[in-house]
Amino acid sequence: MMNQETYVKVHELRKQGWTLDEIAAETGFHPSTISQHLKAEGPPAGRQVPDSALVMNAFWKQRIATLIDTYPRLLGVSVFNKLQAEKFTGGYSTVTRELRAIRGPRFRAAEAVSMPIHTDPGEEAQFDFCDLSDWARRWGWGTPLWCFGMILCWSRWRIWWFTTSEDRQHTFEGIARFFDATGGIPAACRTDRMGALGRSQGQRFVLHPPTVGFAAHHTTTITSCKARDAKRKGKVERPFRQLQETFLPEVELDGIPADLAELNRRAERWLEARVHGVKSRTTGERPADRLIVERPFLTPLPRVRFDTDYVETRRVHNIVPFISVDGGRYGLPANVLGQLVEIRRPVDSRQFTVRHAGRLIVTHELQDKPAPEIVWLPEHRAQIETAAMAGRPKHDGRHLHLVASATDPALEQLGFGDGDYDVDTPDLEQRYGIDITVDIELDVDLEDLA
Repeated sequence: MMNQETYVKVHELRKQGWTLDEIAAETGFHPSTISQHLKAEGPPAGRQVPDSALVMNAFWKQRIATLIDTYPRLLGVSVFNKLQAEKFTGGYSTVTRELRAIRGPRFRAAEAVSMPIHTDPGEEAQFDFCDLSDWARRWGWGTPLWCFGMILCWSRWRIWWFTTSEDRQHTFEGIARFFDATGGIPAACRTDRMGALGRSQGQRFVLHPPTVGFAAHHTTTITSCKARDAKRKGKVERPFRQLQETFLPEVELDGIPADLAELNRRAERWLEARVHGVKSRTTGERPADRLIVERPFLTPLPRVRFDTDYVETRRVHNIVPFISVDGGRYGLPANVLGQLVEIRRPVDSRQFTVRHAGRLIVTHELQDKPAPEIVWLPEHRAQIETAAMAGRPKHDGRHLHLVASATDPALEQLGFGDGDYDVDTPDLEQRYGIDITVDIELDVDLEDLA
């Protein structure tokens, strides 16, 4: 079909005296077509199609504009998948053309050329944390939100683990989960200068003793980037952009997760379908396939998993058997008064256990908002109440008796008889060693008494 630009050219050639056959040979149109357009003084008008008949009609254009307005960096594949779920019948290229018309190209050429760092199979993995607290507040969660990411540098196989902290125990747990998922341990694990793992001494980064013990347990090396060289661990940093610009917007569009467990389940499924099962633009192979090749180069897992629980010891109160944990007070059995106990809480768990002499004595649920009252298990509270009511005063008379009615069911159960259980009258002369005899003089006329 002849367009306006071709018609202008035909018109100019005709004015210069060219014949219809010469113009046809130059432009590729039939002489009768050229004659028809010259008589009509212009090319035919474009075919008008009603909006309802278009695949990319006004409704879908507005839907794409809304998505891009909410998530400006959302990938075209994410937009396409969302529209398909909403019964869009067009193709992926139709969506990307509309996206480019709205925001232009998403990626532009880098300012400088960079050379990727080559790593052999099993040589190195990289890990780091990403702060997602803004997303947690956006979803109405009352806790911080962090994502631990770790990736094998050769195969590009990775994990994302969402949690509530970036401290040492959570770091160890994230690395241990990665080792469990890959089925082996790389020769080195690289990160930045995390304060939870070590301390900087000029150009050196010295690992804390627990970090050294963790690395020795897994027969690996934990190494850090040099100062101001965060690009050295770019293989784990770049996927965090995909995390925030693609995965989390899709999660929000599909429905905000109820808790961390649901978010982690959705992340595992998403990585399997959208990352591990798709060819990498860098390697040209699927990470899942390359992991099969890389696994034999990894060191086998240790027979015993590293203990990542929070573990501390506490001395039980010597009058009332309780301990304080995270601002709350929790009761224990009466037989551990004043004893040293071990408190153990798994990472991201709301429960903690208490052991005495290696024996589990109680399991408590952490309170969201610690109260001043002691949290008791029913059986332990009954023990304490029974022991308090069965107690007897010491011989010096300074302790209180239990004051209650003889008909109290608890007293009947203890076998108390009738009587008044009140405070004994203290013997002040015996207690303080003083004479409290008082002479009273009566100034009364005996005749008046008669």
